[in-house]
Amino acid sequence: MNNMNPKVDWYFNKTEKWQKELEQMRTIVLSCGLTEELKWSNPCYIFQKSNIVLIHVFKEYCAFLFFKGSLLKDENHILIQQTKNVQAARQIRFTNVREIVKMAPILKAYIYEAIEVEKAGLKVNLKKTTEYSIPEEFQIKLDEKPALKKAFKGLTPGRQRAYLLYFSQPKQSKTRESRIEKYMKQILNGKGLND
Repeated sequence: MNNMNPKVDWYFNKTEKWQKELEQMRTIVLSCGLTEELKWSNPCYIFQKSNIVLIHVFKEYCAFLFFKGSLLKDENHILIQQTKNVQAARQIRFTNVREIVKMAPILKAYIYEAIEVEKAGLKVNLKKTTEYSIPEEFQIKLDEKPALKKAFKGLTPGRQRAYLLYFSQPKQSKTRESRIEKYMKQILNGKGLND
């Protein structure tokens, strides 16, 4: 375990609930020869400058997040797509240390497969922004306000997708309209949803 990064230790020491699970996950992933770094405030494991897997915790579970998990074969049917909008990443979730220990050989196989995906240079075919549907309420605003349409088209594809997903989520038209109204000024200022 000589490839432990001391800068990442604080992450493993800060949580009480998942302490044993995280220790076991760290041991497994480091045994696969990856470089340990801290990214997005989480332990991230890298192969030749490419992110392979991340460890993260939630209230009900802890998980490995494979950045290109959608490209893995998943012969054990253990990879989970967090939401329908997540295109590339997949999780393997855990609720106790026993299941991590029991699955260790399988987890290592998935990590090694993820490394092979990276070595092969495989890419996830991401859905283009133009393939996302524009909610009717937003399309009306874009048609009514040329400045809004121009500002929206001027945003990066990622910012456009974030708005389209956010505006599309509510079931009620009234809620979609409210969200659009709230963020029109931000779009006009060339800012993303979370800027």
